[in-house]
Amino acid sequence: MKLLLKQALVLYKGRLEERSVLVEKGRIVSLSKEAPQITDAQVIELNHGCLFPGFVDVHVHLREPGFSYKETIAAGTQAAARGGYTSVCPMPNLKPVPDSLEHLKPELEAIERDALVRVHPYGAITVGEKGETLAALEEMAPHVLAFSDDGKGVQDPEKMKQAMVRAKALGKIIVAHCEDESLLNGGYIHDGAYAAAHGHRGNPSASEWKQVERDLELVRETGCAYHVCHVSTKETVALIRQAKAEGLDVTCETTPHYLVFNDSMLQEDGRFKMNPPIRSEEDRQALIEGLLDGTVDMIATDHAPHSAEEKAQGLEKSFFGIVGLETAFPVLYTHLVKPGFLSLEQLVERMSASPAKRFGIGAPLEEGAAADFTVFDLNTKYTIDPSEFCSMGKSTPFAGQEVLGRCLLTVCGGEIVWQEKGGAG
Repeated sequence: MKLLLKQALVLYKGRLEERSVLVEKGRIVSLSKEAPQITDAQVIELNHGCLFPGFVDVHVHLREPGFSYKETIAAGTQAAARGGYTSVCPMPNLKPVPDSLEHLKPELEAIERDALVRVHPYGAITVGEKGETLAALEEMAPHVLAFSDDGKGVQDPEKMKQAMVRAKALGKIIVAHCEDESLLNGGYIHDGAYAAAHGHRGNPSASEWKQVERDLELVRETGCAYHVCHVSTKETVALIRQAKAEGLDVTCETTPHYLVFNDSMLQEDGRFKMNPPIRSEEDRQALIEGLLDGTVDMIATDHAPHSAEEKAQGLEKSFFGIVGLETAFPVLYTHLVKPGFLSLEQLVERMSASPAKRFGIGAPLEEGAAADFTVFDLNTKYTIDPSEFCSMGKSTPFAGQEVLGRCLLTVCGGEIVWQEKGGAG
């Protein structure tokens, strides 16, 4: 299929420039200032919609196999396409846990059958994500993006060291959910003023940064490539900044909810419960500063759908996790770009080029590259309504917020995988 997109505002070398984009056989043939004279192409008038490289989310939960009542590959990748994502990377807390090639196969088959966008799965670090026995890393390596036990921190330092040694030999990144369970004390929201005022058990910042500190010492010993999931604390940002200054092969991500909310904004509602928790204003400011100076490399969503019942038990008893694929760009454009904290180019880079480069996936917006891109209308204001989500999960702290930035179109491998009704056409 040939596809010609006219009157696109393409983010090119830091500026939005009007271009026409011609796609053929899954690739970008031209990005020209003048629309080519083509008679056999599907033509879409973008009316100055902004065209970006497809976003890359290195931290999602698609729940299949094992938990398809929460989300499926089909629904999750449709949500990704609606959010402007063309590559997503699902975590391995599934059933079966992908800790061997045999246990990975059901997920690979579901991806092959149902995925609308590119899906790059993780393999587990340990068998059953129990932290006791290393998974079959060698046999999974050709089929997975990297190794992670996301959802649980690897508690045994010797086990993590062994994993790092083997991952390095395989040329794979260790992607760490950092959580020292000995420091949790049953906490489920940030150990701050809100927890104290409302009688909640607090999860201290040290539960995250102490394990990051431990792992960085292991990276110094092993030379392993290492990536920290969902960074939420100022201490973690400082540790990673120092590790990068030393030249360690270390990257990290944060998420929209940690960049927008602090714990004074919590509500007695399960849609404000995630792990790690929303932390203090000092932590939020440190994360923004880390984004600006390059310490925080990328923005992921940690899209983690649950059933309505699982999220209806308040802060204490609801399951950890919120959805984020369909809200990430508009939320961050509204809260960070429009007020001037981050440029549009910086936001798009943290959501596409930076994760793509680190993990060797995604496609740049250039002639000859795979046609993976998305188009947003940055001027339409609307209210986030979870009932409109493609995701089966509806729980988000951003429900009811007024935002700018609606996804009109997403193209993956030259195929239209999302088109907003009444939008681009």
